[in-house]
Amino acid sequence: MNISPINKRRFAQFKSNKRGYWSAIIFCCVFFISLFAEFIANDKPFLLVYDGEIYMPVMSAYPETTFGGEFLTEADYRDPVVAQKINENGWMLWPLIRFHHATVAWDLPAPAPTGPDTTHILGTDDQARDLAARLIYGFRISVLFGFTLVVFSSLIGVFAGLVQGFYGGWIDLTVQRFIEVWGGLPQLYILIILASVVEPNFWWLLGLLLLFSWVSLVGVVRAETLRARNQDFVRAARALGVSNSMIILRHVLPNAMVATITFLPFILAGSVTTLTALDFIGFGLPPGSPSLGEMLQQGKNNLQAPWLGLTGFFSIALLLTLLVFAGEAVRDAFDPRKTT
Repeated sequence: MNISPINKRRFAQFKSNKRGYWSAIIFCCVFFISLFAEFIANDKPFLLVYDGEIYMPVMSAYPETTFGGEFLTEADYRDPVVAQKINENGWMLWPLIRFHHATVAWDLPAPAPTGPDTTHILGTDDQARDLAARLIYGFRISVLFGFTLVVFSSLIGVFAGLVQGFYGGWIDLTVQRFIEVWGGLPQLYILIILASVVEPNFWWLLGLLLLFSWVSLVGVVRAETLRARNQDFVRAARALGVSNSMIILRHVLPNAMVATITFLPFILAGSVTTLTALDFIGFGLPPGSPSLGEMLQQGKNNLQAPWLGLTGFFSIALLLTLLVFAGEAVRDAFDPRKTT
C-alpha cells in the first residue's frame, strides 16, 4: 500500500508523541478486549462439550433437558445439579469472571455491597452484582455510545459547515444565526426534560444528545471551507466547469477534514463524559444497564463501600486521560508547523 509523504510525516509525528502514542495503543487494546465481554465475564460457559456435542451457551440458549435435566427453561449452568450432569458426560470452559453484569450473587458472605475477595475481585454493588463484570460491560457501552455519537455528529456537523462555508451569503447567515440560538439553549435541562418524557434507551439517548453535539464541528469546518473555496485549485475547477458538489467532495472536504479529525478524540471524550453525567443523575441508560455513571452514583449512595466510588472514579479518569493524550498526539500529527 502506497502512503503519501505527508501521511508518513503525520504518522511519524504521531509516534514522536510517546505519551499520546502509547495512550492510543492502550485504549485500542482495552476497547478491543471489552468487545468480547461476554467471553470474559458471564454466568454461562463459553464452550461446553456434552455427549460428544459442542455447545456455546454464550451465543445460544439451550434448555435444561439438553443436558439431562427436567425443565424446558434455559439451563442454569451455575446450578450444582446441572453442572454435575454436564461434568458426568462432558466438560465446560468458563470465562475468567463467572458473572454477567446482571447476575445476582446470592451466596455472599455478608449483605451487599461486599468488598473485594477471591470470587469478586472488585467487590459487589448494592444489588449484589459483580463490580468487575459491570465495569467491563459499562466501559464497552460507554465507548460504543461515544463512537456512535461522534460518527453521526461529524456527518451532520461537517455537512452543515461545508454548506455554510462554500455557498456563503444568506445560507451562511441563516444557518449561523440558527446555530447561535440553538447553542445558547440550556442543553442539560432540555436533555433532562426530554429524558423524563420518554423511557430512555441507547438509541433514544443517542438521538437526544445528537440534537446538540453536532454544533461543535460546524465552526471549524466552516472556517476551513471559507479558506479553501478561495484557493486557486477551486477557482481552476470552477473555470473547467466542475459542479459544486464535485468541488466540495474532491477539493474542499479533504482540506476541511484535517481540522475535523483533530477534534474527534476530544468530542469522543466529551460524549463519554455527558453519558456518565446523565447516568449519574439518573437520566441516562435504562435502570440496570451497566454504566460508569451508575457506578459513581452507587458510590455516592454507599459511602461505607469505598470500592464502588473508587472503581468508577479511576476507570473514568483512566478512560478520559487516554482519550485526551491520544487526541493531543493526533492534533500534533496534523499540525503543519510541527516536524519530527
